[in-house]
Amino acid sequence: MTEFTKRPDGLIVPAGINRRGFLAGTAALGLAAGIGSSIGLGEARAQEPKRGGHLKLGLDGGATTDSLDPASYSGSVSFVIGHLWGDTLVESHPETGAPLPAIASSWESSADASVWTFKVRNDIAFHDGKKLTVADVIATLKRHSDEGSKSGALGLMRSVKTIEEKAGDLVLTLTEGNADLPLLLTDYHLIIQPGGGDNPASPIGTGPYKLASYEAGIRATFEKNTADWRSDRGYVDSVEIIVMNDNTARIAALSSGQVHFINGVDPKTVPLLKRAPRVEILQTSGKGFYSFLMHCDTAPFDNNDLRLALKYAIDRQAILDRVLGGYGTLGNDYPVNENYALAPEGIEQRAYDPDKAAFHYKKSGHDRPILLRTSDAAFPGAVDASVLFQESARKAGIEIEVRREPEDGYWTNVWNVQPFCASYWGGRPTQDSRYSTSYLSSAEWNDTRFKRGDFDKLLLQARSELDEAKRKELYHTMALMVRDEGGLILPVFNDYVNAASASLKGFVHDIGNDLSNGYVGSRVWFDS
Repeated sequence: MTEFTKRPDGLIVPAGINRRGFLAGTAALGLAAGIGSSIGLGEARAQEPKRGGHLKLGLDGGATTDSLDPASYSGSVSFVIGHLWGDTLVESHPETGAPLPAIASSWESSADASVWTFKVRNDIAFHDGKKLTVADVIATLKRHSDEGSKSGALGLMRSVKTIEEKAGDLVLTLTEGNADLPLLLTDYHLIIQPGGGDNPASPIGTGPYKLASYEAGIRATFEKNTADWRSDRGYVDSVEIIVMNDNTARIAALSSGQVHFINGVDPKTVPLLKRAPRVEILQTSGKGFYSFLMHCDTAPFDNNDLRLALKYAIDRQAILDRVLGGYGTLGNDYPVNENYALAPEGIEQRAYDPDKAAFHYKKSGHDRPILLRTSDAAFPGAVDASVLFQESARKAGIEIEVRREPEDGYWTNVWNVQPFCASYWGGRPTQDSRYSTSYLSSAEWNDTRFKRGDFDKLLLQARSELDEAKRKELYHTMALMVRDEGGLILPVFNDYVNAASASLKGFVHDIGNDLSNGYVGSRVWFDS
């Protein structure tokens, strides 16, 4: 059984892990049954949560085409909605990212991490009063594994060969070992529903709130689930989500007190918000990054010297300071930072170096303008970042032609189509899922066309490796391969920037994702 320890600051964490650590050993050892997923939250709070009040969230990321079926969730609004009404088998620790019990109270795996056994709690009821059973869990996972489901979790579930009940437990058998499986089951699409989703778009779950009304792309309201199986969440009486896709509208609504919380704050507007009375900026380190992508199989980017020239020709610090306003950290041309478990250490930070850029550029033999396609649809300030890139590259004798593309259709017509463009990636639960999504040779979203059989072999080896030290060494090697030979130029990892009324307390800075990893509505409370 995994042991837990209390840090000097009162935070309860799995023994032996820090921000970079990972509960790899729990894959084989199992998790302590009955330990709630609130570990690291309750005791870390400076004051006892208060109950009551009506919470209003003004959120970017909603559309009239949104559905309540969790299989279809994609934007920020759906992300928060799902966490209000539903629960997943596993949750993740807000500081370490390690897996924590939720609907599953504990788990263990075979020695090769290919067979996983989960104990499902037997004291949970759905909003309609029906008791949750292992059969509901099985049906849910099978629905999201169905090739016809179009579920956002389908890619994660493809490695699951069988899903069955044995001796009252949930047993998953994989096509290959995967030490990260518990973390993959934290995916917000995998909300457990009665019968697996007899009516998929009916938000009947086991979460802290029940849906009261819903207008896609406009508004959603929730009322407290008085029969919630957990007492460490759901502090307000009701929650209202108002879709506000316009940044100016969100800022005005928070400043005037119409809402208590907003997301997607543009760093350029932070000084304005700071002048508003009783408004607090909430800055959270995350795993998402701003980037420029080169197709390794397309001329002239099939020349690694040219790729290296461009990597040395970008002034990362200037982009961090002038585009992100300092709300982020420097990137190093591989898609993993310290918020990932077993993150590489000791890799030299690549700095802006016009001389090295000029050296590799001359060695590449290329002597013509390089077309970079960009748009603010790629990430906030992408056009400004592209111009900064153009300016810093010019000092190395490299001419970049910046072409601003229409925002509408950018992700269809430019990203993953054109050989050199600006892009953005959000975080993934694990290094394996991060690399598998866009660096595995067969990945559908391999947007740098980085296709290396030796890399694929390392990725699959690391996936089933339960020895933490060996796995970390494999990830270190993989990071160097992507950094030095791949098509990714990653200048910065962006922080998540939200803002709230000073009366709102309890916000948890969660490295899992933005909006307190989607749990903002059930974690906060009012101080009066």
